[in-house]
Amino acid sequence: MSKCIIEGASKVYQNLTTAELVEMALQRKEGLLAENGALRVATGKYTGRSPKDKFIVDLPVVHDEIAWGNNKPFSAEKFDQLYDRMIAYMQDKEIFVFDGFAGADENYQINIRVINEFAWQNLFIHQLLIRPEDDAQSFSPDFEIICMPEFKANPEVDGTHSEAFILLNFERRIVLIGGTQYAGEMKKSVFTIMNYTLPHKGVLSMHCSANVGENNDTALFFGLSGTGKTTLSADPMRKLIGDDEHGWSDDGIFNIEGGCYAKCIHLSHETEPQIWDAIHFGSVLENVAMDAENREVNYDDETVTENTRAAYPVDYIHNALIPGVAGHPKTVIFLTADAFGVLPPISKLTKEQAMYHFLSGYTSKLAGTERGITEPQATFSACFGEPFLPLSPLVYAKLLGEKLEKHDTNVYLINTGWSGGAYGVGKRMKLSYTRAMVTAAIEGQLADVPYELDPIFNVYIPTECPNVSSELLKPRNVWQDKEAYDSQARELAELFNKNFTRFGNSVPVDISEAGPRV
Repeated sequence: MSKCIIEGASKVYQNLTTAELVEMALQRKEGLLAENGALRVATGKYTGRSPKDKFIVDLPVVHDEIAWGNNKPFSAEKFDQLYDRMIAYMQDKEIFVFDGFAGADENYQINIRVINEFAWQNLFIHQLLIRPEDDAQSFSPDFEIICMPEFKANPEVDGTHSEAFILLNFERRIVLIGGTQYAGEMKKSVFTIMNYTLPHKGVLSMHCSANVGENNDTALFFGLSGTGKTTLSADPMRKLIGDDEHGWSDDGIFNIEGGCYAKCIHLSHETEPQIWDAIHFGSVLENVAMDAENREVNYDDETVTENTRAAYPVDYIHNALIPGVAGHPKTVIFLTADAFGVLPPISKLTKEQAMYHFLSGYTSKLAGTERGITEPQATFSACFGEPFLPLSPLVYAKLLGEKLEKHDTNVYLINTGWSGGAYGVGKRMKLSYTRAMVTAAIEGQLADVPYELDPIFNVYIPTECPNVSSELLKPRNVWQDKEAYDSQARELAELFNKNFTRFGNSVPVDISEAGPRV
């Protein structure tokens, strides 16, 4: 452990058990115990990630590799000053330390030490990382994350964007987090670290969930928040590998994490029984509404935020695969929640189309979800997770293309968004239909059906799918106003093409021409 932290803190609690951390959090009044046994906490001002407050320290050893258009530089001098002040801030404080791992495949595993001032945040990271099976006395960290939410930066002095900051220093192998209580910043900092280190080893790091069937038919689910990544991978008929972050090596797939961080707004036992049952003692509920007297939680209450979350170990899912390691995927699914209501519910992609849509990373924000948004807005996030990518998206796309070709993997694009009209007119695709399409894709039921090429989006639409109406498969068929569909479809296609110009001539022609046609 860092010597300065041992000498300065009033007491260091290292690698406490789940029960001990829950007890400490309750004693320190950091949260309340909900009726279902989970620890309910509030994160205050910050109820989600703060991308404008995240920086990478600009150093000669990494400068030429970092995609600075997507990542903001921070000076090494300012980092060192903030580090020294954070260490001084920790003097005479109780400190919680967790030593764990990122990467279920030991060949690519890194040791992570996380240092917290809140017991509940130490519990969070205890449940989200891979936990050592034996005593970690000889643990030697590859990276340290120091998370002090009550320590606030002074932007004028420190060079930060606000009081909150997330600073990654790849040379010193330290992450500093301050000014925000949102625990997801720790999780995504680990992911950013892995997104830097794994590609150097020929491993594709991926923002996706994964599961595997009885026949070792591994499937990956890529998608941005709200597209169904966690929901669709939690399948009672298949083993869950992980719900959010994975690596694809020459040996197969492995989970980067040891836990799940599920969005739980409108969670119900009927629609998502596995996630519902995973929330019990040892789980952490962030910003979920709860009656302070009877301790009942209300998953439908959006008073605090729509981004309510549940954190729990992956083995709280009864059919989780432990350790989270499986073979090469036979099926890759890209998920999008298209609020324009024009993308096909399911389409099959060639390798070139897959790389185009991987680099695009499309979904849409809905009217009313953010101030000023009055109609659906297209959102493009390269590789379905650009905020966490320190390297160029082209690095990850190249690795994906190589692996798809080598392992003859099928790729499908599934729209979990709207059908029959845009948001406000059409209806959200029924989860039962989406599950049926996912099952058909994974089980090979779409291998021999006829396909039609969509004239605008340039993807192959199956003419039939088990347990799904054939009419539903072609989105134009279920719009009452066909001209409105054509107009909306052309508008979205133009947005795709406009976004893709960012890659210029750096993408091969066969990939850049695999997108929509206007």
